[in-house]
Formats: sequence, structure tokens, C-alpha cells
Amino acid sequence: MRIAMISEHASPLAVLGEQGAGGQGAGDGATGGEGAGGQHVHVAELAAELVGQGHDVRVYTRRDSPALPDAVPTGDGYQVWHVPAGPARRLPSAELLPHLGEFGRWLAGQWRDGGWLPDVAHAHFWTSGLATVHAGRRAGVPVVLTYHALGAAAARRQRDPRHAGPPGRLGYERALGRAVDRVVVQSQEEVGELVRLGVPRSRMALVPAGVNERIFRPDGPVAPRDPARPRVLTVGRLAERMGLQEVVRAMPAVPDAECVIVGGPPVGLLPADGFARRLTALAESCGVADRVRLVGAVPRAELAAWYRSADVLVAAPWHEPFGLTPLEGMACGVPVVGTDVGGIADTVVDGLTGDLVPPRDPRALGVAIRRLLADNVRRFAYATAALDRIRSRYSWRRCAEQLSAVYASVGAAARPAPAMA
Repeated sequence: MRIAMISEHASPLAVLGEQGAGGQGAGDGATGGEGAGGQHVHVAELAAELVGQGHDVRVYTRRDSPALPDAVPTGDGYQVWHVPAGPARRLPSAELLPHLGEFGRWLAGQWRDGGWLPDVAHAHFWTSGLATVHAGRRAGVPVVLTYHALGAAAARRQRDPRHAGPPGRLGYERALGRAVDRVVVQSQEEVGELVRLGVPRSRMALVPAGVNERIFRPDGPVAPRDPARPRVLTVGRLAERMGLQEVVRAMPAVPDAECVIVGGPPVGLLPADGFARRLTALAESCGVADRVRLVGAVPRAELAAWYRSADVLVAAPWHEPFGLTPLEGMACGVPVVGTDVGGIADTVVDGLTGDLVPPRDPRALGVAIRRLLADNVRRFAYATAALDRIRSRYSWRRCAEQLSAVYASVGAAARPAPAMA
């Protein structure tokens, strides 16, 4: 199949030049502007797997720099096209909205007149969805949408209406769910959120994302550590919603263990980062400053070594639509203590591959970490089950196969029935 993937604000090319986890990096770090999260990683690895399964893939992203060429071939066999829509600089979502019609018209013109008409277009994020529906209707191309994050869910989980995004986002998300041919959801929680928005359940296909098992695996280098001190690891951007404050507040309940936080700006810039300074001050007030270490950004190729160095991975966000870092840790054979939110509630099976606790509850978090660190048998059992779960449910191969079936079904529905003889 010919598959167009639209990721207007999160280019997969960022994976090649990323600075590391939590900065412009892997997992749940941020890149490419508001709402990008790990989307650039998701799109890059999904596109590569689809090509590996024999599909012809092009990824379209907005030209946010005048130096970018029209199209860039990648070593994974797909092309990245830079769409001229609006000023050639990075824009927040609110400033992007007026240019999405231009983005859609450019796509429709390319598909109608450029000699390459996709069988299906897969939009990533709601802003991409607006442009893709615009193009799909003009070029006769069926549209699949992955939201990656929903504004209403973010605002409710973070208890702050500002996290809903620009004015009108809720209405756009609702309308898109009814306009596209299929919505690809990534967790059971997202299914419920969309039903509350009024999106028909019949339009949804539950297809969780995958994890790169070539990078994230149990064998390989291990980051240096003190063998006499248990290591608690957390990975992600330095942001309040990631629950890092709760992790630090939980550490007094975990005597002797060290807490390593991977993410944020490069280590040399951490002293200038306001959130990093707040975490350091919190660690001092909790009496655990000597056991909390901020590492800063880590190159994606080195991130697995940090996972493998941990006794327990903690993922404690208040809100997480999918949550890539627990998957990466599980793929490295590390048991997870996570908050019972979003995709983490699906990927981490409580009592089997890890433990789930309520968000914003440092006491429960501390108890769960202490209990797991004290039980070698339980940690080994969790790690073994986590690996089995990754290999059976969360490979990119499985994800691409499931999406291929979705693409085929919407493509078949869009094609006119053959004429009767």
C-alpha cells in the first residue's frame, strides 16, 4: 500500500539529531513543539516498520526552517516531505491553526497532481488531523487519525484548564473523531475519553504503539552504578505532570536507595533549569539530596544502558496518554512501578509485570518501591513477565501488522464497488 503519514509538528528526522531523553529525545521527552511528546519517535519507527513490511511510505511535516529541502530520503526507506504552510519557523498550536488549511491544500495538490496518490493517510495529532481531512476530502483519500493526546483529558488529569490547549481544540477533536474513517486509540482510557466526546465506538481501533527492541533489550552495556546501593530510575522530561516531585517525596520511605532522574536539558545546563533547581531544593528539604541525582539528557542510543542499570523503573506521571518509557524499561527487563493512568494502566499489569499506584500519592509510591526493592523474587518474576508482554503485544512488527489491517479496511470501504457485468 501507499501510506501517507502526516505529523505536522513532530518530524521523524528529529530522531536522528535528538539530544536525548527528556530534552529533544526519546521516550516521553519533548520535541518539535507543543504536544509532540514522543510522537517523532513513534512516527519514525512506525514508518520504518511499515516499509520493512513492503509498504510505500511518505511522511509529511511542516517546513519550520527555510534551510530544509523539499524531500529527504531516510536510511529506513521512507521519505520525509516538508510542507510549506505558514512561516518557516516553529509555531505553537494556537498560531498553527490559521495555516492548516494551507497545509491541507498543498497535500491535496501533491496527491492529485504529483504522481503519487496514497491509498490511505494516517494523521498524527489533532492539528495534523485537520490538515489531513482537508486534503483527504479533496483528493479522495481515506483518513485514519491517532490523537496521541486529548486536550480535555490533559486538563482534567492535571487539574488545570490551561492544559486543554488553544481555544476550540475540544470541538475540533470531537469533530475529527466523527469525520475521519477510523480513529486509532492507544489505551482503554482513551476509548472512554472519546466516547465521552461523542465519537462512536465503532469508529475506533485499539492499536497500542510498539517499542524498539533492537535498542531496548535486556543484554548490553550497563550504566555505571554503586552495586551496594539499589537504584531507582525515572526517565522523562522535567515537567510537573511527570510526577517527579512525588518520586523525590517517596525517597525517604526507601532508605539507602539512590534515585536517578534521566531527562531535561544536557547536564551542563541543568543548573539554569528552573524545574531542576526546584527538584534539587525539594530533595534537600526531604533529606535525600545525597541520594537524588539528575543526569540530564541522554542520547537515545545510550538510554537502554541506564534502564539496565536500574533495579526498579518508576513512571509516576499525573497524566500520560500512552507512556513509552515503561515499555522501554520493560523491554530491558526492568520491573516498573507506575501510576494507574492512561496507557500505563494498560501496559503495566498490576501484580504481574509491575505495580500500579494512584497518581500524586508519594506515600503509596514509596511503599510500592520499598516493597519491590526488598523482594528479589518478585522483581525477577516481574522482569520476566514484562519481557514476555513486550514480545507478545508491543513489538513494532505487531503494531504495523494491526495498522495495515486498519488501512486495508478503510481503503476497501472507500473504493467504489466493481460494476456488475
